[in-house]
Amino acid sequence: MAIRVIIADDHPIVLDGLAYLFSEESDLELVARCTNGDDALAATRRERPDVLVLDVRMPGRSGIDVLRTLIEEKNASQVVLFSGQITDAEMVSAVRLGVAGIVLKESAPQELLLCIRAVVAGERWIEGGAVRAARDRGATDDALKLITRRELEIVRMVAVGARNKQIGEHLGISEGTVKMHLHTIYEKLEISGRVELSIYAREHALV
Repeated sequence: MAIRVIIADDHPIVLDGLAYLFSEESDLELVARCTNGDDALAATRRERPDVLVLDVRMPGRSGIDVLRTLIEEKNASQVVLFSGQITDAEMVSAVRLGVAGIVLKESAPQELLLCIRAVVAGERWIEGGAVRAARDRGATDDALKLITRRELEIVRMVAVGARNKQIGEHLGISEGTVKMHLHTIYEKLEISGRVELSIYAREHALV
């Protein structure tokens, strides 16, 4: 069964881009597109999608307001904030409210697709900047001093269940290169494998 998605953004070009992105994925079904927070809330109440992808800043209700209302109403739809600009305060509010995911618009399109699939599977997908603003900075920053940005991307993807082939396709590198990165990561973090790496990532707020 396809994952039912609603998108909300006040920029038509973003809506068009997301609609095209989802149309290329056989496991995703776009059930509504909205241009403001009020319409997004109404559509989510009506359609009960699996995932609502919305911008933080829109006419009427903001993305945070929509999230807060849906949480209060105990709506089962997972909310993913997809934003070009989001402050630390907004990130903290969203995480505390229980947002399922936060993806920045500067990220690769595949990042949003991975996020949607992860949150439907029960995972939480938060950009590193959001996590550092919302959780204990000390543990996260110590971990980040040990690994490179590319290695961090791989750690985060392993933590949400991505296999080497998927990671390679997402990053544009070979499976062999992914394996070499993982070997280096295991040595740097002094861990033994994927399961331990996933636990480490969560304990150190890397996902």
